[in-house]
Amino acid sequence: MPSLTFITLSKNKEVSVELKDALTGNGLTRLIGECRDADQLLADVVRMRPSAAIITLESDNTEKEFALIKKVIAASPSTSVIAAAREASPALILGSMRSGAREFLQLPIVAEEFKTVLERMAEFSSTSEEASKHGRIIGVFAGKGGAGASFLATNLASATRGSTLLLDLNLQAGDAASFLGVDPKYTLTDVVRNIDRLDDSLIKSLVTSYSDRLSLLPAPLEAHEAEDIKPQDVTEILHLLSQRYEYIIVDLQHSFDPVTVAALDLADDILLVLTLDIPGIRSTKRALKVFDRLDYSRRKVHIVVNRWSKNGDIELQKVQAHLGEQFIGYVPNDYRKVMESINLGRPHVEAEPSSKISTEIKRIAELVSGSSQRISPQPRQKLFRTVFGRSNTRDSTDLLTLGEA
Repeated sequence: MPSLTFITLSKNKEVSVELKDALTGNGLTRLIGECRDADQLLADVVRMRPSAAIITLESDNTEKEFALIKKVIAASPSTSVIAAAREASPALILGSMRSGAREFLQLPIVAEEFKTVLERMAEFSSTSEEASKHGRIIGVFAGKGGAGASFLATNLASATRGSTLLLDLNLQAGDAASFLGVDPKYTLTDVVRNIDRLDDSLIKSLVTSYSDRLSLLPAPLEAHEAEDIKPQDVTEILHLLSQRYEYIIVDLQHSFDPVTVAALDLADDILLVLTLDIPGIRSTKRALKVFDRLDYSRRKVHIVVNRWSKNGDIELQKVQAHLGEQFIGYVPNDYRKVMESINLGRPHVEAEPSSKISTEIKRIAELVSGSSQRISPQPRQKLFRTVFGRSNTRDSTDLLTLGEA
């Protein structure tokens, strides 16, 4: 089930921080907007259709606050309203409920009480047809550069069935546009500059159409423009896009900067791209440790081996044991064909749809889209082949300790 999305309204900075702390750092809730006045709240609710809005009752004019609750519900029936206050008088609780608030939250927040509120919100959200609309967000990440994450992301977007958007979040060196052979008029920078008025028509005008099924939102054209893109912008944009596309493929830069982490937080699945060499193993091990510290479920992290060769030196089972993860895909190595498609500006899955690379990427696309539960067969290899064809007797654990962070 997708996470519950929240917008909060409070004029009190301490209360805003308290609500933010309660709504972040767990897998169930996502804070997508913080408002300071009623007009901003109403505009954001209409634009982003959150699961719930928490309205802090903190003025003497309770009738005005009760009227705001009614306006929010009228503007977005699928959005639950939670009224919150430090002084929880019976009259205040009853008035907020009569206005349409689904829950009342006493401040300061008590963890167990808040958990109960969230459980009821989740139950309501699951029965709301509009609230349940949520495109699948798939992040493609590599722990080091040169692993082929952009190639995989571009081809995965081309292979995915359904309306798809490829978002290039490699902010200072994004190449997704050249991989698709398009010349975008607008970039992510333009979307951020117009974030307060994003709607279906504006989003459609700012993205670059590649086909009737695939669109691109490219990285900024100039490296310095990356400074204008903040984590909260990415959170809001991904939420809006997920309501308009069945799949959002996010090509991520290979660092754990705040923007990348914001996207990883929202991803339903993370494809972690691994190359079978010591730097690749080391960086993948390091990335998995960071994911653990970020409290990501291992169920949403999937390792894909790129540039795989059956004549490779490292035994897959040993690497899987070392990383503590099974691999879900093995994209074959064919440097000439891959570079050919990149230079042509056409995804390989389109240029050579029947190749082994294309077949495997299509299978991975079906797997992460939820339309297939098949895992590819485990390729067989020896650990380290000598030039004479004999296995090196060196213990694999000695080799793989080189991959430790």
